[in-house]
Amino acid sequence: MFTLYGIKNCSTVKKARDWLEQHGIAYQFHDVRVDGLTLEQLQSFATRVDWQCLLNRSSTSWRQLTPEQKTDVTLEKAVQLLHDTPTLLKRPVLDTGERLIVGFKIEDYQKLL
Repeated sequence: MFTLYGIKNCSTVKKARDWLEQHGIAYQFHDVRVDGLTLEQLQSFATRVDWQCLLNRSSTSWRQLTPEQKTDVTLEKAVQLLHDTPTLLKRPVLDTGERLIVGFKIEDYQKLL
């Protein structure tokens, strides 16, 4: 079963959930705001996709960080930031078991069928 990571009031997450449901694809929803993310999950994500695409630098959460937090971001620092502030995660993240898809593009999701 797929796992979709996001927050329930995010419009892009809603689009992804609607698409999955319309196509009869079973998934489990993981609300990162409520359920959080473990360091192990985040490190696993970062080995499967470029860690820089996991960090949503255009989010409100990113803008609320201090200048020190935003500078010299490395993999380790990004994982810690995402752990401390899960809403920094670019949403949604769909874990198919084989692939990790960051963001919602219909073309990427259609490849699942």
